[in-house]
Amino acid sequence: MSTPYPFTAIVGQDDLRLGLLLNAVSPAVGGVLVRGEKGTAKSTAVRALATLMPEVPVVPGCRFSCDPASPDPACPDGPHAEAAGVSRPARTVELPVGASEDRLVGALDIERALSEGVKAFEPGLLADAHRGILYVDEVNLLHDHLVDLLLDAAAMGASYVEREGVSVRHAARFLLVGTMNPEEGELRPQLLDRFGLTVEVSASRDTDERVEVVRRRLAYDDDPEGFAARWAEEEGALRERIAAARVLLPRVVLSDGVLRQIAATCAAFEVDGMRADIVMARTATALAAWAGREEVTADDVRQAALLALAHRRRRNPFDAPGLDEDKLDQTLDEAGPPENSDGDDRPDPDGGGDDDGGGGGGGGVPPQADGEDRTPPQGSEGDSPSPAPEGAPDAPGRPAGGEQQPVAAAEPFRTKMLSVPGLGEGAAGRRSRARTEHGRTTGARRPQGALTKLHLAATVQAAAPHQRARGRAGRGLVVRRDDLRQATREGREGNLVLFVVDASGSMAARQRMSAVKGAVLSLLLDAYQRRDKVGLVTFRGKEAEVALPPTSSVDAAAARLESLPTGGRTPLAAGLLKAHDVLRVERLRDPSRRPLLVVVTDGRATGGPEPVALAGRAGRLHRSEGTASVVVDCESGYVRLGLAGELARELGGTAVTLDELRADSIAGLVKDVTAAGRAA
Repeated sequence: MSTPYPFTAIVGQDDLRLGLLLNAVSPAVGGVLVRGEKGTAKSTAVRALATLMPEVPVVPGCRFSCDPASPDPACPDGPHAEAAGVSRPARTVELPVGASEDRLVGALDIERALSEGVKAFEPGLLADAHRGILYVDEVNLLHDHLVDLLLDAAAMGASYVEREGVSVRHAARFLLVGTMNPEEGELRPQLLDRFGLTVEVSASRDTDERVEVVRRRLAYDDDPEGFAARWAEEEGALRERIAAARVLLPRVVLSDGVLRQIAATCAAFEVDGMRADIVMARTATALAAWAGREEVTADDVRQAALLALAHRRRRNPFDAPGLDEDKLDQTLDEAGPPENSDGDDRPDPDGGGDDDGGGGGGGGVPPQADGEDRTPPQGSEGDSPSPAPEGAPDAPGRPAGGEQQPVAAAEPFRTKMLSVPGLGEGAAGRRSRARTEHGRTTGARRPQGALTKLHLAATVQAAAPHQRARGRAGRGLVVRRDDLRQATREGREGNLVLFVVDASGSMAARQRMSAVKGAVLSLLLDAYQRRDKVGLVTFRGKEAEVALPPTSSVDAAAARLESLPTGGRTPLAAGLLKAHDVLRVERLRDPSRRPLLVVVTDGRATGGPEPVALAGRAGRLHRSEGTASVVVDCESGYVRLGLAGELARELGGTAVTLDELRADSIAGLVKDVTAAGRAA
């Protein structure tokens, strides 16, 4: 087994270390979600934490790590007779992004359950992580149904496995740690809420600190055991401090004044439900125990708010997380100081460590403590120069070549449902119909590989004609593996939604770009909620470009859209051909994810020889490959040329106006996307 990097040797990352240590002191805090850019020691810190956790006494031979002092009465390996326990180190169990449901929660032997009536259960990762650490790297890339199972187990402290009337339950209490890079996509708000704390991490911009990071990492890579030995004393001291804080924790007093501050803070930031209040109370108590005090102070409440509320406050999906610290201080002052506290007894910001990073940190600079507003600028109509007609000379202050400064998007709205026709088999989502592991049962088939969802009626029907030939004598049904039938289920999948946006002068000349950006932003919000991948292609001037390659980060697409400039001619064909190249590559990378092409344009095509005919040929290329498409018609005015409708016919798709795109529009019924293959 490789030697882990010492926790106390991590340079900086005070909030990350504090969040992990508070969960080590009080697992009831509910785990921690670590958000940040790649290469910021997220995984290193989580793996290092396991070496600091106290050893775990377990019942010998129990696969579910039952505590010999109070074994689980429902343990599948029980009941356990009274016996001396054995101690083992706390485990760190890693959940891979591509794990199956059975690997996470465990699996039942369905054949033995039907034929013998026994609960032959193979434990999963939740059982392995009981009384230890469950680490999910890139938790935002995990399938939603796995995240639901994971967080339900974390909240209830138990895992339930149900298979056609056969039920197994076992304890599953663990310290849940998830890491994610926000650039690769966000978690849904209801899933974010299930994590107790959230910390933001980023690479230091201090030269000396970066040098020290590299120096220590190279020393560790050259001699892991020797490097760990040099930090053994600091590791031992931190381990003892965690144990002492755990002993002190039950004696920490949470006064009525503190509870009033916590409640006032949660109400002021309009967080939903009561989980935030409970998590803040537990976090503040853990902070006091970590500092060696038996009473919670105002500083504990403030630090707890920064860790527990940043990901829970009401916000749009594209807003940056964080808290307004001025508002937080004002709320705490108005709620009054905690009883019997002079406010001077503050926790050691360095966590009792030394200057070179030993001691495990804690209470460092909280997220956005520098007061910087990281929310992308929204701008306004008055911030951008008035658009000029296509071909007009450049005005003073306007960039050369007719390019205009980006305009702000109009207010987003709820859009109508756009879906890909047919039945897919892509990643779980909420857009188009698909065969999935979860959903309503539509039939049965012979299993291909391991059986995961038994269709009981079809299995009995397949086995029934052979009972006499198999020598059935008693009441039990004689079942063979060939009789087993897998249930086929229909649910929803996520798609690749590729936006092709016209950013030419013909769009800006009529001052429509703000409305167009608002419509695309609304579609991005819809894609975020339906768990799609998105990509963005823009065209203007003489060419098209991939503004954002297909990604799960809808936030990145919104940011690119916000900064999108306009102006120049309308190379419509170039935009469609660039989209074809993107889709061709994505079919090779992820053939099961079906694409939905959304072209946002007024249909005009200029520049080059026969631009309209060339755009038509590019559209027919998409239709020949069966790409589902929709054209958002941005044409306005009393005289309408209907060019967007012509483009939709060439694509084999549907055209909708900006008004018809609204879910509350009375212009017509919901328009499903029509593929070329459907017409055939």
